[in-house]
Amino acid sequence: MTKEVSCDQELPLTEHLRELRDRLIKSLLAVVATSALCYWQVDHILNFLLKPLLPVLSEEQKIIFTAYQEAFFSYLKLAIVSGAILASPFIIFQAWRFVAPGLYEHEKRFALPMVLFSCLAFLAGAAFAYFLVFPKAFAFLASFAGPMVRLVPTLKDYLSFSLRLLLIFGLAFQVPVALTVAARLGLISAQDLRRFRRFAILLAFILAAILTPTPDIVNQLFLAIPLVFLYEFSVFLVALVGK
Repeated sequence: MTKEVSCDQELPLTEHLRELRDRLIKSLLAVVATSALCYWQVDHILNFLLKPLLPVLSEEQKIIFTAYQEAFFSYLKLAIVSGAILASPFIIFQAWRFVAPGLYEHEKRFALPMVLFSCLAFLAGAAFAYFLVFPKAFAFLASFAGPMVRLVPTLKDYLSFSLRLLLIFGLAFQVPVALTVAARLGLISAQDLRRFRRFAILLAFILAAILTPTPDIVNQLFLAIPLVFLYEFSVFLVALVGK
């Protein structure tokens, strides 16, 4: 009898783990499929990613690679990252299907818009970096070239630098989402955020100095200033959620 009760008690957890495994496998297969598709079109993706750098280079300058395997692994890295981004809606859907049965109706009504808002915020941060930050940052960094110093960008370094910036700005734009969820859980209030405003501004510049891949003040300002505006937007959202 004791053994049967124990098995019955462990069954729900086993089912949850099995469902989690199945959804992880589906998500992984989706990333593999979209990565293969992106590798097929990797030249177009690379050309799109290189556009902000091209005005900085002269007509005879090219992106180079210095090791035999560098180009292949750089293309593979770009394809996997692009595939993960392309498969992210399916991955989020799988995560939602796993979590949603355990939520109350009012929690679902709040969680689903937050998930969608989080995705849009990440895309907005990446677009902000690509269209506004990249041209200014690359022009500023290229200005250090001179008679004795020549800019010769490598494929590996450029991809690492640009993808890291896209990720950093995408995550930075998650600040309103994180603070709104915290307010919904009762951890913070709009008054708390207003009292913390001066420290938040200081923290934004510290985080910009730490997270920005290069130590130049231009890139740091491009990250710190949006963080300050996002914090102010978060105060508005938190006050709205509180009401």
